[in-house]
Amino acid sequence: MKGTVEHLPQLFLRLTISVTMLSAVADRFGFWGENSAWGNWENFENYTQQLTFFLPESVGSFSAYAATFLEVLFPLMLIFGFKTKWAAWGTGLLLLVFALSMSISLGIKAPLDYSVWISVAAAFLLAIQSDYKYSIDTLIKKS
Repeated sequence: MKGTVEHLPQLFLRLTISVTMLSAVADRFGFWGENSAWGNWENFENYTQQLTFFLPESVGSFSAYAATFLEVLFPLMLIFGFKTKWAAWGTGLLLLVFALSMSISLGIKAPLDYSVWISVAAAFLLAIQSDYKYSIDTLIKKS
């Protein structure tokens, strides 16, 4: 069964990874109100410090900004299908670092409870796809 049907799950995967990551960014800026994990930047930065306890405080603080930047950049690239393979690899690596940091600082249960390992696997699965039909990449390739 070739054609459009096989590309729809891939598009759904791109969108769900993206929305999930953008939701986490929205949380750290307080957009989710009472239904939030952090609710504000200060709480998120403290959480990041907890996950990066093995780094100097300034590097831990920088990592909060870097993670946020990448958690906006990669999802937007995935949504629009621009440099999709790079965005998927970047997403997978970013989530892998997050999962490992959570495992080291909070124990293995934390990333399992939040399905971080599944997100890592999903991003890497997306990264190894041969083409991305509904994407800017495909439009550029056709030109």
